[in-house]
Amino acid sequence: MKAMLTATSAIALLVAACGPGAEPSGEPELTTGRMPQFENEYVEVWKSVIVPNQPLEMHRHDNPRAIIALKGGTLTVVNDAGERRDMTWETGSAYWLEADPPGELHGDVNEGPEPVEVIVVQLKSPAMEGAPGGR
Repeated sequence: MKAMLTATSAIALLVAACGPGAEPSGEPELTTGRMPQFENEYVEVWKSVIVPNQPLEMHRHDNPRAIIALKGGTLTVVNDAGERRDMTWETGSAYWLEADPPGELHGDVNEGPEPVEVIVVQLKSPAMEGAPGGR
């Protein structure tokens, strides 16, 4: 009898574990973060994913950068003084952002329903002297 109860309990646990929502989706769960793509003497390139309600940690950009929206959306940029501004990026569009003000940090918050994914191409030097096509 005890073996029967143990077997029944094990089957019940197995069925519960395989029930609705327990099946793997086949896609890895996204988390907020940066994934380096490549770097050379002129640029640093990374992919940023900002998942809803998982802000990027406070950081700064000392140099200007281009943003290419792979999956657009609106991010709320919050600086270390608590000032907020929204930036909306359309999928497939590119944007130019200047360097951050000296000493200012900011975090990016996705308050929308879907992840925002962008490629960031940040210059290593604002003037890019010596770069092909540079000043």
